[in-house]
Amino acid sequence: MNKYLIVGLGNIGAAYEHTRHNIGFDIVDAFAKKQAISFHIGRLAEVCEIKIKGRFVLCIKPTTYMNLSGKAVKYWMEKEKIDLANIFVIVDEVALPLDKIRIRPTGSAGGHNGLKSIQESLMTENYPKLRFGVGNDYPKGGQVDYVLGKWLPEQEALVQKKIAACVEAIEMVVLNGIEPTMNKFNKLSITL
Repeated sequence: MNKYLIVGLGNIGAAYEHTRHNIGFDIVDAFAKKQAISFHIGRLAEVCEIKIKGRFVLCIKPTTYMNLSGKAVKYWMEKEKIDLANIFVIVDEVALPLDKIRIRPTGSAGGHNGLKSIQESLMTENYPKLRFGVGNDYPKGGQVDYVLGKWLPEQEALVQKKIAACVEAIEMVVLNGIEPTMNKFNKLSITL
């Protein structure tokens, strides 16, 4: 059976809920909700298991905080014996505008602490990622406050539309692989 590990990155705690930095959590929550499955507390992460057309999909939201996400990814990958190519990590990305998502089969951490932790734990950057553009509309030195901030009211509808597109992208990765998913989603400009 093909096994997949879908990892939404974020920070636990009410203060971080629905912030730009927690978009990974929001996307895997939406994915699980669409499948009518809920998360439960597991080792180093909140976990849920989904079957899609004979494929086993494990979704995790690490409870280690962003900077130690790699511990949870490595644990669940090894426990479930999931291939590196079948991991799909979802993160926020300030280098992309709000209307874009970028899917790649490999790629550097690009300054993202969650990805750095995963790279250190797995000793490679060769695993698929979905980067959710959050834009970079912040003053010099203001990146931390920006990514830990909540979406502006006028951005909410677009963010929800992008979350729905990301849920579709997860399904497509599981059923069709990374290449067709990249071809479909990387060129999209998601607008209202």
